[in-house]
Amino acid sequence: MTARPSADARKTIKKPAQRPEGYRAKKAWLNQAPRKQAAARETGVKEKPGQEAPVHAQEGEHETGARPGRAFWSGSITIGLVNVPVRLHTMFRDHSFSFRLLHREDGQPLKYDRVCTRDGKVVPWSETVKGYEIRKGEFLVFEPEELKAMLPESDRKIRIDKFVYYLSLDPVYFDSSFILVPDRSGEAYSLLVTALQELGRAAAGTITLRTKEYPAIVHVYDGALVLTTLRHADEVTMPHAFSLLPELPVPKAAELALAKKIVTDLSGDFSISDYPDRYRESVLALVEKKLAGEKIVYEEPQPGQAKELMQALQETIATLAKK
Repeated sequence: MTARPSADARKTIKKPAQRPEGYRAKKAWLNQAPRKQAAARETGVKEKPGQEAPVHAQEGEHETGARPGRAFWSGSITIGLVNVPVRLHTMFRDHSFSFRLLHREDGQPLKYDRVCTRDGKVVPWSETVKGYEIRKGEFLVFEPEELKAMLPESDRKIRIDKFVYYLSLDPVYFDSSFILVPDRSGEAYSLLVTALQELGRAAAGTITLRTKEYPAIVHVYDGALVLTTLRHADEVTMPHAFSLLPELPVPKAAELALAKKIVTDLSGDFSISDYPDRYRESVLALVEKKLAGEKIVYEEPQPGQAKELMQALQETIATLAKK
């Protein structure tokens, strides 16, 4: 039996469309919006009416797995005269929440219009153009045909120009990863997987996705080829850009010894399952409480007391010794 929300709680729900019955169905309904938003963000393709986004793994499936969605790009990996036809699939699902801004009085979503900053009038799409700000309040206007001329060539190819040791790559440049699936190219695909895996190499090159050309690497992960786009060099701020870093003081010997002991005592193997999404779990629990009509009470967390570095190190070691 489903609990009926109180009058106050019903004011905040505002008639969700066709909410399914039952706890598991309700959880799937809660997951639906962020999943669709994530798919659109990753692929750049908005979901068409009547077309479902990839469904997140249900109970009983692998805890970190997800059912694959449709390919959003198809082409080939080109290495000299060798071509490996592949399809590109989204590898990640962003489960972060996106709250809508509502009108408190009637609980309905607010929409945003294209309002001209000079005359305050709403401008229809047919009267809009894109512009690049060259000085404060001064723009260069570009027509759609001019923007098309600036687009990078998209020939549906992942152009490989060199092979590098995968472990030599700096992960700070990694951007987004996608799964490469063979497109009737099982023999060539398997050959590339095996060669890269046995040599510990990754293929480096470029790919054009939508309106941007990306540096990219193709590497082996879990027995399959994965494409990871990279950030350009000028998109990454290096630590030496901050003038304070070269002036860091030399650690005191006693403090360094304690710090090393803490690092040693806390050392272990990394497992991503040790770090669940606690915020997502809290939001889902909060939604469940609101649906059940429970009152939500916020308690302000108490700030921790600041300690001297040596005292903090000593107390941390004492705490670890009790575990």
